[in-house]
Amino acid sequence: MANDSLVSVVSKFYSTYMTSTPNRLKIVDAYLLYILLTGIIQFVYCCLVGTFPFNSFLSGFVSCVGSFVLGVCLRVQSNPENKADFTTISPERAFGDFIFAHVVLHLVVMNFIG
Repeated sequence: MANDSLVSVVSKFYSTYMTSTPNRLKIVDAYLLYILLTGIIQFVYCCLVGTFPFNSFLSGFVSCVGSFVLGVCLRVQSNPENKADFTTISPERAFGDFIFAHVVLHLVVMNFIG
């Protein structure tokens, strides 16, 4: 009984997501899923194999976390439902800020690797 309820909730969520979410946000969501999976894989690898080049692991993991946070910020700012909260920020400006912050993030990460 509970399994049927869970399946119906997931099915309803998926159908609502596919019909009401703009394609631009779906692309950002796919990017967020990719970054999340990359961070999980790095963490599992660290637990199984070890952290011999610790700076490399830490840089990669910080890059994943930072990229995920920047992606969430991009999604929030470019969501049409949040237009009232971000009246002065267009989706193009949000994307520009996202790219600039990514460049800064990856400069810091590359500097940390050494």
